Amino acid sequence: MNPYSFAEKKDTRSGFGAGLMLAAKELPQVVALCADLTGSVKMDAFAKEYPDRFFQVGIAEANMIGIAAGMAVAGKIPFTGTFAEFSTGRVYDQIRQSVAYSRANVKIYAPHSGLTVGEDGATHQALEDMGMMRMMPGMAVVHPCDYNQAVQATLAVARYQGPVYLRCGRPAVPNFTPADAAFEIGKGQVLRQGEDLTMIAIGHLVWPALEAASALDEQGIHAEVINMATLKPLDADCVLASARKTGCVLTCEEHQLNGGLGDAVAQLLALNFPVPMEMAGVEDRFGQSGKPQELLDFYGLNVQGLVAKAGKLMQRKRG
Repeated sequence: MNPYSFAEKKDTRSGFGAGLMLAAKELPQVVALCADLTGSVKMDAFAKEYPDRFFQVGIAEANMIGIAAGMAVAGKIPFTGTFAEFSTGRVYDQIRQSVAYSRANVKIYAPHSGLTVGEDGATHQALEDMGMMRMMPGMAVVHPCDYNQAVQATLAVARYQGPVYLRCGRPAVPNFTPADAAFEIGKGQVLRQGEDLTMIAIGHLVWPALEAASALDEQGIHAEVINMATLKPLDADCVLASARKTGCVLTCEEHQLNGGLGDAVAQLLALNFPVPMEMAGVEDRFGQSGKPQELLDFYGLNVQGLVAKAGKLMQRKRG
C-alpha cells in the first residue's frame, strides 16, 4: 500500500511563495524580479512585505535575467519569476552568457511547467525546459513534488551558492511530504522500499508513481519509489544503490524524454551499471490544450500508464 496520504491538494508555486518569504526573512540579500506575472508566480506576498526588494520589470524577460545577473555580482540573491516557457526558451542566450558562464548566483524560478499548465496549450507547456537547463554547465535543476517540498526547496535554493533552475507547477496536487522535512540539493529520497523494480519520479509524477507502486503490489510486484527532486546534480549513489537491488529502472517525468530525468538516469546506468530500463514521459511531441488530468491521461502519465510501463519492464527483466 501507499505509505503516504494527504489531507489537501496545493500547488507547488504557492509553496515557492511561502518559501520565498522564509528565505527573505533569513537572508536580507534575497531580492525578487518578475516579468508582469506577480500573482500567477506567487511573488505577491513578497512584493507587499518587501517593496524595496521587489522589482517589476514588465514583459521584458531577457532584461530581467540581465538585471538579476548584475544584482548577483553586487552580492544579492536574485530570484527571477515568469512561466517556465518564458524562463528558458525566451531567454536562453541571456542565461547562458550572463548567468551560467559567469556562475552568477541567480535563481531562475519557473512555475507553470509541463503538460499540467492545461488549457493554455502547447505554446505555454514547457516540456523541454529541464533539459535546456540541465545542459548548462554549473546549473543546478530542482523540481519539488508537492507544496511542502517546494517550501523547503526554495529555502535550500536561496542558501545554495550558484545558479539554480527551480521548476514548479500550476495545478493543486496532493501535498503529502512532511512540512518539516529538510531539503538538500543533490539528494534523492526513497519514499517506498521494494526489491522488484525501481521507479524514479520527479515533480507532479511522484504521487502517481506511489499510487502505481500500490497497484503493482496487487500483481505481486514490489516497487521501490524514489523522489528525485534534484535532476542536477543527480544523486548517483541513490540511483545505483536501488538499481543494484532491483535490477531494473523506470523513470517518470512530465517532460520530454529527450534531455530529462530518463536521459540523465540512462546515462548514469550505461556508464556504471546497465540494467533494463523504461521511461515514462512525453515522447518527442508538443503538448495541447486540455484539463491537466486529461492531458496526463492522454500522454500515459497516469497510474494506469505507469503500471503498464512497469509491466513491460518486468517482462524485459525476466527475459
